[in-house]
Amino acid sequence: MTSAPPPTVAVRGEAELEVDPELARLLVTVSARDRDRGRTLTRLTERLDALRRHIASFGAAVERADTGSLWVQPEYRDTKRPGERVSGYRGSAELRITVVEFGVLGELLLGIADRELTVVAGPWWGLRPDSPVHRQVREEAVRASLERARQYAAALGSSLTGLVELADQGLGGGGPEPVAYGGPAGMMRAAAPAGAPPLPQLELEPVKQRVRATVEARWTMSPPADL
Repeated sequence: MTSAPPPTVAVRGEAELEVDPELARLLVTVSARDRDRGRTLTRLTERLDALRRHIASFGAAVERADTGSLWVQPEYRDTKRPGERVSGYRGSAELRITVVEFGVLGELLLGIADRELTVVAGPWWGLRPDSPVHRQVREEAVRASLERARQYAAALGSSLTGLVELADQGLGGGGPEPVAYGGPAGMMRAAAPAGAPPLPQLELEPVKQRVRATVEARWTMSPPADL
């Protein structure tokens, strides 16, 4: 006679950590305008090169400065009437900056925002994809699932005997990776007008990151003693 399979208990384990951010990201848009296409591109390149030199002056505090999209397009006197003559050209380029030493952010941002036809957005705070915090919160979620399963088993007078399955929540629904929450310190600055007084000092407070992980586990247990 085949024996009955052991009873199982299915539980969910959750964990959340609140930690300091490891990165601050900025998006800078540099623009140029001129009646000549070539001069527009030249001015755009010069401003982008000058911006890169400014960023490079902060050394290792800035981990990356990657060029995003770059475009130059004509401007028309009357956009509603096709065939009108081109009145000039406008170009823009994006630079995506990753800062790892937050003490320089204020100076860096003000130095960027004080430039002609330049707009900066951010910072957006975050963690590295390989941050040890992700592993830590996963492990805590697993321990939480084990503790919860033990509590259910103990309530029945049983004890856990083995692990049947351990999976990230949903396994294709909610996504396996821990999720980090921490909004940007939303900020947008355009260049100051020529002759304006010096910009004030800017201090930014890093936004704490909440990292969450959820697992689903199924455990076998001994038969309940009181049933």
